[in-house]
Amino acid sequence: MRISEILSDGRIHISCEVFPPKKFDGIAQATRVAQEIAGLQPSFMSVTYGASGSTPGHTLAVAKAVRDTGVTPLCHLTCVQSSRSHVQQVLREMQENGLENVLALRGDLPRDGCIQTDFTYASELISFIHSQGSFCVGAACYPEAHPESASRQADMDNLRRKVDAGVDFLTTQMFFDNGLLYNFLYRAQRAGIRVPVCAGIMPICDPKQVARAVKLSGSIMPPRFAAIADRFANAPAAMTQAGIAFATEQIVDLIANGVTNIHLYTMNKPWIARAIMENLSEILRVDT
Repeated sequence: MRISEILSDGRIHISCEVFPPKKFDGIAQATRVAQEIAGLQPSFMSVTYGASGSTPGHTLAVAKAVRDTGVTPLCHLTCVQSSRSHVQQVLREMQENGLENVLALRGDLPRDGCIQTDFTYASELISFIHSQGSFCVGAACYPEAHPESASRQADMDNLRRKVDAGVDFLTTQMFFDNGLLYNFLYRAQRAGIRVPVCAGIMPICDPKQVARAVKLSGSIMPPRFAAIADRFANAPAAMTQAGIAFATEQIVDLIANGVTNIHLYTMNKPWIARAIMENLSEILRVDT
């Protein structure tokens, strides 16, 4: 099923992200994790593009395992290390396996600085994907602006180009202050962006994740969460419980304020996804 259709039905949707292994011998374990999370019956599941975009076959293998559970899979596809012919091959394999949903991303710049030049921006990849078949295409957006953007306005202009290239839905980078998302959605609406937006939530259950999350996303860490991470840094079980509670509170607030599409960055930890889904069990039954 096309994700744009799922997100347009007016219901509350919780989706989940998983990532494939860096090495082929980890496929079985990654598949089991994906299947366990699929058992929670998320609206769809996204599968990232492996280690620096170098393992598309692993992404497709996990995506097929998700598909076989009856949950709609979403395959990530990056362009920073992908040639035109490589993207064509990946899309061809997706079509052959009945995979029609793509999240088109520029991707992280490789450490060695070796990048492909066929696609410079995600908007170019989006246009190319549409030229290769009938795909439902999503893209990333940044409530706090992309760390490399010159300004919030420049970032919104770039997002507008992605939407104009044919984006069907958007998924936000992780954020920890809902006020930032509400401001972003207001600005996006003013810019004429009307496609569905999935709010990306990452439960931080390990203090070591805090610095990495800030570095990757440029996110502002609210003082109250910084206090949680500091207080429970040496109590792993308490930190996990606090991280789940914080993420749950974020989601409850989002849903109460009309944001009905939530995307969980699970970090391949089914027990965390399950705990959050259980916390939301009655809320997800409320008719929107």
